[in-house]
Amino acid sequence: MTLFETARLSHLPDATAPDGSNVRVLLRLEGGSLAVFELPPGQTSRAVAHRTVEEIWFFLSGHGEMWRTQDAQPETIVPVKSGVCLTIPLGTRFQFRSFGAEPLSALGVTMPPWPGEGEAVLVQGKWEPTVR
Repeated sequence: MTLFETARLSHLPDATAPDGSNVRVLLRLEGGSLAVFELPPGQTSRAVAHRTVEEIWFFLSGHGEMWRTQDAQPETIVPVKSGVCLTIPLGTRFQFRSFGAEPLSALGVTMPPWPGEGEAVLVQGKWEPTVR
């Protein structure tokens, strides 16, 4: 039996994602995990692809763009801001960038739960990354 859990969003990042965004981890169950990803103002992430997980992102604040491409689908660039929701299917190569004065922030569901280091691999992206 899975126990009930409750979490509060941390003010400080718990980790840095392979794409260079700040991660604040929330909760996880057997089928998925939940976290907030944040890219500082004016920054461009590194392009990555996931080995075993897929994600759904819901943007909370800021504005920018998300680039996605996959072998079976054409390349897309989507304007993102608060209220936009998108999917990152397994094997999708993606990269995002933040415009304006506030961070680009998204709530992300990872299915299955994030397995840890080595899940994401760096790939050739659309833009030159600026994150450190």
